[in-house]
Amino acid sequence: MEGENEPTVAEPTPPVAEAPAAEAASEPPAEPQPSPEAVLQDRLLRLQADFENYRKRMDREKKDWIAFANEKLVLDLLPVLDHFELGLADSAKNGAPAAFIEGFQLVCNQLRAALEKAGVQAIDAEGAAFDPHVHEAITHLPSDDVPADHVVAQTRRGYKLGDKLLRAAQVVVSSGPAD
Repeated sequence: MEGENEPTVAEPTPPVAEAPAAEAASEPPAEPQPSPEAVLQDRLLRLQADFENYRKRMDREKKDWIAFANEKLVLDLLPVLDHFELGLADSAKNGAPAAFIEGFQLVCNQLRAALEKAGVQAIDAEGAAFDPHVHEAITHLPSDDVPADHVVAQTRRGYKLGDKLLRAAQVVVSSGPAD
């Protein structure tokens, strides 16, 4: 038994290739580089979107400028309409000739129609609840007929242009029944 007392020699084992596997797991796989056509396509889409946004912004600004120009013109015409209405009321009280009143009324109606065509809306306040956003209270009066915080009389008509208030209606507000 010769080999019983001899020490056993282990054969050398080859080194384990664990290090390259660990490096491969920590690095993300390389993404393929986009082709030049894909890069150019992306740039084109972005430029088209930017141009579309620019066009929409210019359209909005153009509408705003037109509305601003209309607003200025309408504000200049509102006193003319007020004076037409005052003249009509006064001529009816003072017994002016019917032909005069009729002609005056036609011109006044034509002016109102032109303003309405431009988007101007009159605010009729009499009998409505007082709203500080569209009414300007000039005084309070006691009233047995009109409830408190409602408009008793309108001294000057208010107007809106679309949703924007051009001029608040001047009103007299009820303070309720007199004590």
